Amino acid sequence: MPLRPGLARRVAAEGLAAFALVFAGCGAVVANAEYDGALGAVGVSVVFGLIIMAMIYATGHLSGAHIGAGGAFVYELVLTALLMFVIMAVATDTRAVGAGAAIAIGGTVGLDALFGGPVTGASMNPARSFGPALAAGEWTDFWLYLAGPLLGATLGAFAYQLVRGDRPTAIPVEQPA
Repeated sequence: MPLRPGLARRVAAEGLAAFALVFAGCGAVVANAEYDGALGAVGVSVVFGLIIMAMIYATGHLSGAHIGAGGAFVYELVLTALLMFVIMAVATDTRAVGAGAAIAIGGTVGLDALFGGPVTGASMNPARSFGPALAAGEWTDFWLYLAGPLLGATLGAFAYQLVRGDRPTAIPVEQPA
């Protein structure tokens, strides 16, 4: 069955953009590992951001520059799963250090934003994406920012429950006589 007119061109543009994203982004990760952290986490994030920007400019007018919406879905799912895992660990388990919860959760949000921000914006929360989409009237691929975080949060919570093990029983505190 022949492709619709223009579809082959759009598919080729998307394929090339996705290839460039994987080649540059993963190449940055490899270069950073091979050359003693020459790029650093920020450098790797910048490479991802720059290749996305370049491919949107280069292919956006041809195909819409979706660059693998499935990949964006996976990013949002994993980012949110990591965040929910940490939240479950530090905010619901009495064995975790309570005072460090804010540091652990904030650090996870920062880490997620650092490596996921250039790729998807690192929403991790449908509400975080709804407001800007509503204000801009832009709903293209909005489903990613609903489904990814909802499934990711469920996955992260389930994963923590799986590794949590038995909850320790409270140790009675002896009162002075």
